[in-house]
Amino acid sequence: MSNYRYMRSLLMFDLPTLTAKNRRDYRHFVKMLKRNGFIQFQESIYVKLSMNDSAAKAMCDTIKNNIPPDGLVSMLTVTENQFSKIDFLLGSFETDIVNSDQRVVEL
Repeated sequence: MSNYRYMRSLLMFDLPTLTAKNRRDYRHFVKMLKRNGFIQFQESIYVKLSMNDSAAKAMCDTIKNNIPPDGLVSMLTVTENQFSKIDFLLGSFETDIVNSDQRVVEL
């Protein structure tokens, strides 16, 4: 099965954590992301694999319905093929990320 139909959604957010309500909204938002299959890619960047464009759009609607009142949330959806071409540019930071097609997770 080729991966052209799979989509990756990258969700990037910047939410305030100044007040107790802000921190609670932040925690609820991150828990909602994890419940819906997002995994943390970097700090405040989460990624999710979807079977097709329709599923990715449905997930976008779910995110829109759960956005905290303050802050900024952005979502970029690309094909799995486009996502696989990402380059990881690392300095002395050590990571377990495999920079090849071995990092594709099929469910």
